[in-house]
Amino acid sequence: MNSYNEIKEFILSKPEATLDFPFGEDVSVFKVKNKMFALIGERNDLMMLNLKCDPDEGAALRDIYSSITEGYHMDKKHWISVYFDNSVPENEVRRLIDNSYLLVVKKLPKKAQTSILIKI
Repeated sequence: MNSYNEIKEFILSKPEATLDFPFGEDVSVFKVKNKMFALIGERNDLMMLNLKCDPDEGAALRDIYSSITEGYHMDKKHWISVYFDNSVPENEVRRLIDNSYLLVVKKLPKKAQTSILIKI
């Protein structure tokens, strides 16, 4: 899952996930119930994926992978950036996307959560 299209397809397979371009056509913003949980852009000639992440897990991931940093142009405590240089395994990228999605869903009002969680 190293191509933009593969990642986009995986993200949009999440219940009620949508794609928007509020920052221009070169930055893909993925939302659930109008709340962002992923962003794909390019930085330093590499595709970059910003994801919401538990702060402790984010710190551990940054220790393990040099291609995972604090979220670029995001809240440094709650977001990470994954740079696609083939050093982060595909299953780990999928897990991080899933976690980001669920972190955002869990912050939604109960009614919105229920409508999404029954689809998972």
